Amino acid sequence: MSQVSKIRVAVVFGGRSSEHAISCVTAGAVMAAIDRDRYEVVPIGIARDGRWVLPSADLRLGIEDGRLPEVTGAGGVLALPFDPDGRGLMVVRQGEVPETLAEVDVVLPLLHGPYGEDGTIQGLLDLAGIRYVGAGVLASAVGMDKGYMKLVWEARGLPVGPYVLVGDREWRRERKRKIDEIKELGLAAGTPVFVKPARAGSSMGITRVTEESGLEAAVDAAREHDPKVIVEAAIEGREIECGVLQGEDDGPAEASLPAEVLMAGEQDFYDFQTKYLDGSTRLMIPPDLPAAAIEEVRRVAVQAFEALDCEGLARVDFFHTPDGRWVLNEINTMPGFTPASAFPQMWAATGLDYPALVDRLIQTALKRPTGLR
Repeated sequence: MSQVSKIRVAVVFGGRSSEHAISCVTAGAVMAAIDRDRYEVVPIGIARDGRWVLPSADLRLGIEDGRLPEVTGAGGVLALPFDPDGRGLMVVRQGEVPETLAEVDVVLPLLHGPYGEDGTIQGLLDLAGIRYVGAGVLASAVGMDKGYMKLVWEARGLPVGPYVLVGDREWRRERKRKIDEIKELGLAAGTPVFVKPARAGSSMGITRVTEESGLEAAVDAAREHDPKVIVEAAIEGREIECGVLQGEDDGPAEASLPAEVLMAGEQDFYDFQTKYLDGSTRLMIPPDLPAAAIEEVRRVAVQAFEALDCEGLARVDFFHTPDGRWVLNEINTMPGFTPASAFPQMWAATGLDYPALVDRLIQTALKRPTGLR
């Protein structure tokens, strides 16, 4: 640990994915909640082109009048030396000798989507010997890829809905066969399907398809975010989410009270506009469900977390069907983390407020060894 009186926390945000803006919003909220009496915060922005930069002091990290925040290339470019004994950050300015910015004790990688939530930055930090909050390389990668996520859950006997994976080469070479395979999900019989990028979040690139004629356009729209696509049969049921935290002092993982997503408008599904811009959703914590059902979803959420070997935190999303079954939808190993997001709201209702939640995540990461675990 560094020799300063405060623990130095690098907060990394932005990134190359389509969820860049939501990462910025998350970072703004988390940095405002970190106890500055205990922690020294080093903000690090990743621009859309992948450059690591020192963000300007006036960088806006909230959604204002529908305008989304963005990390620009202003400021010195940062480099991470691959020295497990150093834990330093280098500032590189054109025409100048690189200088050491600081050693960091722990990194909060508040990145959503590819090039951040998918194991890439986790591998980078592992190579550099730096502790970080959240899941490791494998759990992050599997949690990001909805196809492999479901394969692991199926192998562990956990409930998932019907789906079809559409790879890049398959779509280009065997389009008709994949369309026929998708129709077998029930589209031909009138069951809608959801076409999604396999490795994206925040409801980016998702289309609800009710007729075969709209299928190709929906796949192409998803492929704008990811060449790998997953198509899921619509499941009738209530949308329920549950937060999970790594247990303290090597104890078992813990689940929060769940939340039900309630939409006030006429939206077909919980899309990006509904989530972040128009304020037409609210959360019911806990949902209006029997106590036994609440305990069951918490139990399955922990099982889903542990099946992927997750660490730190995750949000697990479910459908609760009219006949009382729980069906896993997906997991987010770095969920949205603004005070209005479901994950911190669920933990607040469970007894862990926002600043205490951030503190617990940092402390859990600090206790975690580097290297293979």
